[in-house]
Amino acid sequence: MLTRRFAVALTLLVCLAGCAGNNASPSAGSSETSAPPSSSSPASSAPGSSASPAPSLEPSESGVAETLTGTVEAGVEANCKLIRDDAGNHTLYFDDPSLKAKAPVGKKVTVTGHSKPSMITTCQQGTPFIVTSVGPA
Repeated sequence: MLTRRFAVALTLLVCLAGCAGNNASPSAGSSETSAPPSSSSPASSAPGSSASPAPSLEPSESGVAETLTGTVEAGVEANCKLIRDDAGNHTLYFDDPSLKAKAPVGKKVTVTGHSKPSMITTCQQGTPFIVTSVGPA
């Protein structure tokens, strides 16, 4: 239920952001419509679809894969998992449920994925990290 509410709130936020962008004064003589930048278009890929992963689970802004190693900890919010390293806390997000099962709280693991600092989350701690693989530490 919380995931569905989050998806609805995120979709509404993206729609409002798109409306705000439409208020800018148009170029003189320009009748061309352009697609929104890729950073604001994830929610439009599957509006209303509850089966698809959250729109924010797309590749990071930098597109560079990263590897983190540490012990998985429970976050302060329900269903939030963290890994701490020298760079700080990273909140783990899994778009594949089988990966989440491979990173239980208390286990030392190595995760590969992408940081997504601009991602809006409910976990309220750490830099969001989209996990693409999980292995032993």
